[in-house]
Order: sequence, then structure tokens, then C-alpha cells
Amino acid sequence: MTISKKHNKILAVIIAKGAMRSSAVHAEITKEGNISLVTIKRTLSEMVNNGFLIANGSGRATSYNISAVGRIFAEIDAHIYCSIEPDKRYGLKRYNFDLFSAFPSDLFADDELKILDDATVAYKQRIKNLPPTIQRKELERLIVELSWKSSKIEGNTYTLLDTEKLILENKEALGHDKKEAKMILNHKDAFNFIHKHKTDFKTVTKKNLEELHALLVKDLSVNLGLRKKPVGIIGSIYQPLDNIYQITEAIENLGKTISRMPTPYAKALIALLGIGYIQPFEDGNKRTSRLMADALLLAHNCSPLSYRSVEENEYREAMLLFYELNSIMSFKKIFIAQYIFAAKNYAVK
Repeated sequence: MTISKKHNKILAVIIAKGAMRSSAVHAEITKEGNISLVTIKRTLSEMVNNGFLIANGSGRATSYNISAVGRIFAEIDAHIYCSIEPDKRYGLKRYNFDLFSAFPSDLFADDELKILDDATVAYKQRIKNLPPTIQRKELERLIVELSWKSSKIEGNTYTLLDTEKLILENKEALGHDKKEAKMILNHKDAFNFIHKHKTDFKTVTKKNLEELHALLVKDLSVNLGLRKKPVGIIGSIYQPLDNIYQITEAIENLGKTISRMPTPYAKALIALLGIGYIQPFEDGNKRTSRLMADALLLAHNCSPLSYRSVEENEYREAMLLFYELNSIMSFKKIFIAQYIFAAKNYAVK
């Protein structure tokens, strides 16, 4: 699904300002160039028919607000949005119960799907007839780079070389907290687990989510199972669900949404974003989301991601944008870039 520049300008205005009448939308849009009120009204009607906006009232009293689908596809600059002080942002502070059911099946445009499918075809060709020694080396390389980068996103200070020595030679780097080494080794164990049990990860369930989380937080003083207390997100106005029954239901809804997605890429992208959005555990949520996305990709014979070339702040800002505005667009660009990178650089069967 794609949105025109004109439609996106209107989405950006309404997502920032809230419900507006056509005259108010016209006043905002004409700040950037002349456009008639008649054209604005026609465009607003189109966007209602396409499901991007919701109309309330009738006649001159009609107001337009953004729908869950409109939020999903709104193009907002993540860096500019996140540069605003958290308490001055205009995002949602609470969980959007309409979000997961609103995800359409066509999350990726046709040209994006072609790029991803072409990368997968090339990847599958490369992993054909690999000798066992090469398979083992390729698996080790991916595990090292994934464990390093995923941990670094969480603030771990191990270098890539430190991580390689730790995983391949079991040598901890001097001057580091032992928990940093444990975080990295847990990534190794978690990836080996999903690689060995691919068929258990066709979708997300409470069972496989908790199993994966337990591996990632082992011996890190994190309680297992779904959290029973509220959690906050540093630097965000968004407050995740604080009720274990609602968290359980949210995971079920996430699993259903992932199951109805027609491509492995959409399944993985929604898992990456959705697990972080729910925050089902007291800690380790983003790590779990990254490994679950890889598990889904492996389960559908696609290349797993290492995130090696992603810039950490860009990753965090794109996640914050999803938490607060529910827009997938910034993170989708990261996902596509990382998938292309992984399909070209790894050969893990």
C-alpha cells in the first residue's frame, strides 16, 4: 500500500493536530503552496474511502481524524519527531487497541516486495550445496555479528572483536561488566535455539515468545514470564499496557496478525515492532523482538538479519516513532536495508 505526497501531507497535519475540519486542513496545507478548498475536500473524501481517515459529523460540521491504518502508513521524519522533548510530543501515550487488527496484508509496496524477493532468490542460490565446514563458519559469523550489534543497541560496550573472542574462544574482555558477556552469550544460545527449532516459529505464540525471552535474559536478574507490573520506556511518552491479562490478549492478537500476513517479511517486521510495542516482559523486549523476527524468517526459508550495518540511534528513533505515532514507515526502511544486507552477506541454512 502506498500513499501519495498530497495524502501524506494531510496525514502529517492531522496526526499532529488531531481532528480537524476541512477548512482547518486547508489553512495548514496552503502554508506550503496554493491548493483550493474544493481539492482539499475531495482529497479528504478519498482518504476516508481508502481508510486512512475517519469522518465524524456531516456537512460543514464534518471533522476528520486519522485512522489506525492512516497512522501505520504516515510518513513522519523520525529524527525530527524524536528531537522534540518527550513531554512536548504529540504522540499517543497509551496502547492503541485497534492497531494490530488494522494492519493490512500489503505492508510492502510492489517494488519493495520485488527487491526483497530478489534478495531472497539470490540468498537461496548462495546457500545451495554449501560444504559443512563453510556452513559452520557462516553460522558462526552471523551469530557473532548479530550478538554484537543487538547487544550494542541495548548499550553493551563490547567491540565486534571482543564479541568474536568471547563467542569463539570463550575469552571475556577485560574491564567490562560480566553481565555484558552474558548478554552476548545469551544471544548465541538463543540464535542456535531458533536455528535448530525452525518449525516452532511459523508465528508468534505466548509459548515460543517466553522460551526465547528466557534464553536471552538467562542469569541477568530478569524475572521470567509476562510482567505483572507497569514499565516505562526511557525517553518516550508512551506507556505500555500494565495488566497481565491485557498483555496476554495483546500477544494473542499479535500472533493472529502475524499469521494472516502473506509474506515472511511482513511477519518479521510486525514481530519486530509489535513485541517492542507490547513490552510483554520486564526487560529484554527488543532483544526478544529481534531474535523472534529472525526465527520467523528462518522458519520461512529467508535470510536472518544481523543488524550489523544499522545505526543505533536511527533504530531507536524509528522504534519510538512506532510506539508514539504507530507509523511503520521509518522502521520499514531499516528492515528492507538490513534484509538486503543480510541476504548478500550471509549464507546460513
